[in-house]
Amino acid sequence: MASALASARDGARPGSRTVLIAGGGLPGLTLALALKRENGAAMVVGVLDPGGAAPERHRGRAYAVAAGGRRMLTRLGIWEAITDAAEPITRMEISDSRVADPVRPVFLSFGDAPREAGEPFAHMVEAEPLGAALREACLREGVVIAEAAVTRAACAGSRMRADLSTGDTVEADLLVAADGARSRLREAARIGWVGWSYPQVGIVATIAHARPHEGRAFEHFLPSGPFAILPLRDGGALGHRSSIVWTERAEDAPALLSGAPDEVLGEIARRFTLDLGEIALEQGPHSYPLSVGLARAFHAERLALLGDAAHVIHPIAGQGLNLGLADAAALAEGIGDAMRLGLDPGSPDVLRGYERARRFDSLAMAAATDGLNRLFSNDALPLRLARDLGLGLVNRLPGLKGFFIREAAQQRESVPRLMR
Repeated sequence: MASALASARDGARPGSRTVLIAGGGLPGLTLALALKRENGAAMVVGVLDPGGAAPERHRGRAYAVAAGGRRMLTRLGIWEAITDAAEPITRMEISDSRVADPVRPVFLSFGDAPREAGEPFAHMVEAEPLGAALREACLREGVVIAEAAVTRAACAGSRMRADLSTGDTVEADLLVAADGARSRLREAARIGWVGWSYPQVGIVATIAHARPHEGRAFEHFLPSGPFAILPLRDGGALGHRSSIVWTERAEDAPALLSGAPDEVLGEIARRFTLDLGEIALEQGPHSYPLSVGLARAFHAERLALLGDAAHVIHPIAGQGLNLGLADAAALAEGIGDAMRLGLDPGSPDVLRGYERARRFDSLAMAAATDGLNRLFSNDALPLRLARDLGLGLVNRLPGLKGFFIREAAQQRESVPRLMR
């Protein structure tokens, strides 16, 4: 890594700056690409990715990329490369029922989402092609990517010095911790964390089905948690595909997932909509623990937190990746503004501006998703009646529905420039 960065510096402009990103996930790669495209030869960008390019890290995962994220990826030249892998969400239907209920009434539907938002408010994109496109674009732009982890980092004057798992030591003007919810760099910087674990797990899988989804997404609120069916590009054994994000009680999940494939598919079928016909399991299921958390600060001296290192939320609204992309857009904007003025990209002013831009949005989303999960993941009759009444009222108010669509699409003046 040290020699690769040295070579990159040799080809950079005199007085160039260096940013290191610890973590090669989607937000980290997006930030690297945005920095390099914005600053060119004035900046050396390195990504430390201990996971490498192994496709297994993304297999079976798909994300709802909001319209703001799509605009950002378009400006970065990524969207064109993944258009064939992206499926627009044109309709959203929300129901509230028990698993055994014979009828699942739809209490809230966003039936003309593109018209209400001015564009599809989100596209479903599988993580594997998105990650591959970002990585290839980074390499084309001259981003240095190394299969290494930071073992120790400390400020040395006006530089951040990082010791790597390869034995190298590298220096940068700014180190970005994009190393996940259990960020070692965040802990080493003694940045506090406020959060808790849910008594739930998230389960993801790709489902093949016989009937077309026509761009519809379904969210079934069940007593154990939401069961979302999200449209993917056509294909698979039965001609059509969707991704599921299934929230289940942690105590029940092992029994539900440990059976034979036919038994697991049977449990999915009990929760799946009948509208899509015969189903088959294409990929997964894979499970992971669920939690919510927020860093007490988004920066320390010459260190910025990005994505899950800064915040973790419940997947009930599908906004986890979008928060990370907004982080990348805001940090790239702050660094780019500083570079144009000839200022230090790792200065306290830049990092404080980044935190101001992102903290409230992250806190609001964490609180909203936590509240929604607590409201809907139970079977108390008074709460069920109240929430179903609330969903019905929203369904009858076009202005309020449009507001929710615009929020989901990140159509706010406060979003970073790359996402407008």
